[in-house]
Amino acid sequence: MKFYKPLLLCATFCAAVMSVAHAQQEPGLTDKTIKIGLFAPLSGNAMAYGFDVMNAAKMYYDKINKEGGIHGRKLEFVVEDDRCSANDLLAAVKKLTEQDKVFMLNGGSCSGAVVGAREYIERAQIPYVMLNASGDGALYPPSKYIYGAFSISQRAVGGSMVQFAAEHLKGKKIGYINHDDAYGGWNLEAAEFQAKKIGVDLQVQSINPNLTDVTAPMLKIRAANPDVLIITTYARPVSLLVKKAQELGWSKPIVIAVNGTADLKQLVENVGNKDAFKNVYLQEVMLDVAGGPKLKWVYDMYKAYYPELAAKPGYPQTYMPYGIPSAMAVVNALKAAGPNPTREKVLTALSQTKFDSGVMAGPIELTPTDHAAQKSAIYLKFDGESMNVVPDTYRSLWTY
Repeated sequence: MKFYKPLLLCATFCAAVMSVAHAQQEPGLTDKTIKIGLFAPLSGNAMAYGFDVMNAAKMYYDKINKEGGIHGRKLEFVVEDDRCSANDLLAAVKKLTEQDKVFMLNGGSCSGAVVGAREYIERAQIPYVMLNASGDGALYPPSKYIYGAFSISQRAVGGSMVQFAAEHLKGKKIGYINHDDAYGGWNLEAAEFQAKKIGVDLQVQSINPNLTDVTAPMLKIRAANPDVLIITTYARPVSLLVKKAQELGWSKPIVIAVNGTADLKQLVENVGNKDAFKNVYLQEVMLDVAGGPKLKWVYDMYKAYYPELAAKPGYPQTYMPYGIPSAMAVVNALKAAGPNPTREKVLTALSQTKFDSGVMAGPIELTPTDHAAQKSAIYLKFDGESMNVVPDTYRSLWTY
C-alpha cells in the first residue's frame, strides 16, 4: 500500500488541478464560485417593474448559497441598473460580460430594452435568462442564448385575455386596445389568433403609448358595441382609458392586462372615481393574488431578508415574486450542468427545463424551439379596493 500511496495522492492532486483549470476556462467560474450578472430598472419611473423583482432573485440565490451552493460552488452576483432603457441595458450587459466577466446573465424587466441586447448577446455567446421581461422580440425567433417570459410573454398576454373574455365573460364581440408599437403588436398577434380559433369578433384600436387624450379610440370602441373591453396598454394609458370609459357611461366588463397594473392604488387615484371599477377584471400571471395564501412563502422570505423594506408602505412591490422563477431556472440549469459546468452545458439544460415554480399561474417550460417560459394567467375581480380570484387558469393557444 505504501508503494501506491504517492500515486494515489498524485492522481487526486492532478484531478483537482484539472478541475480548477477547467473552471478557469469559462468566464465567471472558479472551483468555488459562479458569477452571475443581474440587472433591472433600480431607479427612475420604471423602478416598480424591477427593484423588488431583483431583490426576490437575490434572496433566492442567497437561499441556495446557504444550502451549500451548486456542486460546492457559491453564487456570486454583480448588479447593474438598466433604468428600463435600451441604451443603459446594453451598456450593463457589455460591462457585466466584458469587464466583470460573469458566467451568465439574469436580468431585464422591460421588453423593449431587452430586445436591443439580442445581437450583442448572440455575438458574445453568453447564456441570458431574462428576469421578468416578456421579451417577445428577443425570444422569437428563438435564440440559442436567450430565454425569458418567466412572468408571461406578450403573445400569451393577448391570447389568454381573449380566452378569458370569451369563456368566462361570454363575450362574442370583444373590444381590444393595444399600443401601436412592437410591444402592442406582439399581444395583438396572439389575440387575433385566439379570436379566430374560438370564433369571436375582435374590434381593435391601437394607440400611441404617449397619447394623452383617449376620447377618439374610446368613442370608436363604444360605437362598435363590444360585449367586453380588453386593455393591454401600459399603466398610464390604462388610467386614462378607464376614466374615459366611465365618463362615456361604459358599464360592460373591462379586462386590464398585467402590464398595466403595477400600482393599483395609483391607478384608482388617477381615475379618481371608484365607480369606474364596478365591472373591472385584472389579469394576474401568478397563481394567487399578491400576498395570498399560495404565495405566503415568498412574502415570508422577503420579510426575513428585507425587514426594513418590508416595514415601508408600498413594499414589497407588486411584481416582487416574479424574480423567483427565473432564478429557479438559472439554479436548475446550473445543477443539471453538473460539477464541471460550461456555458454550453447550461444552455442545453435551459432548453430542457420544466418545473412548477410555486409562483406563476402555469408551469415553467422551455424547449429547444420555444424559449418563452410561461403562458398562463388567472383573473381577479377588482372593485377599486379588494380583489377576488376568478376560478380557473386561462392559457394562450398561440405557438411560434
